[in-house]
Amino acid sequence: MTSKADAAPSKRELVLTRIIDAPREKLYRCWTDPELVKQWFAPRPWTTPRAELDVRPGGTCLVVMCSPEGQDMANPGVYLEVVRNERLVFTDAYTEAWQPAEKPFFTCILTFEDLGQGKTRYTARARHWTEADREAHEKMGFHQGWGICADQLAALAKTI
Repeated sequence: MTSKADAAPSKRELVLTRIIDAPREKLYRCWTDPELVKQWFAPRPWTTPRAELDVRPGGTCLVVMCSPEGQDMANPGVYLEVVRNERLVFTDAYTEAWQPAEKPFFTCILTFEDLGQGKTRYTARARHWTEADREAHEKMGFHQGWGICADQLAALAKTI
């Protein structure tokens, strides 16, 4: 049965799906262990020098990416839903303790579907507040950047 969350993308949503040759437990761990997040989260040659994760509903997250020129890009947010090894939902609509962000951009829904034989269907959905935000994210390189990161995530998951 397909849930509404797994339906085709709307005009405000970007979706990346990959079949990854790693168990979902390892992919989930790569998303929830700060030291692992630092190893794959930003598309190289960018880096991730900082990751602070309180992985629970209402917990905050802060992941900082750094450009090759040394410019930091902070990504603060709050977890909305956490289902171990299956699903993570977080948003930048809040910064901490349910404090609204100045300019919310999107909510991310990650699913890790066990396909058996150590394979996982990994889906990242970026749901934006407006179509303009979705278009901006797409122009920023959502598909290429998140695709590179998914490849980096898959490679790391094979080593842990």
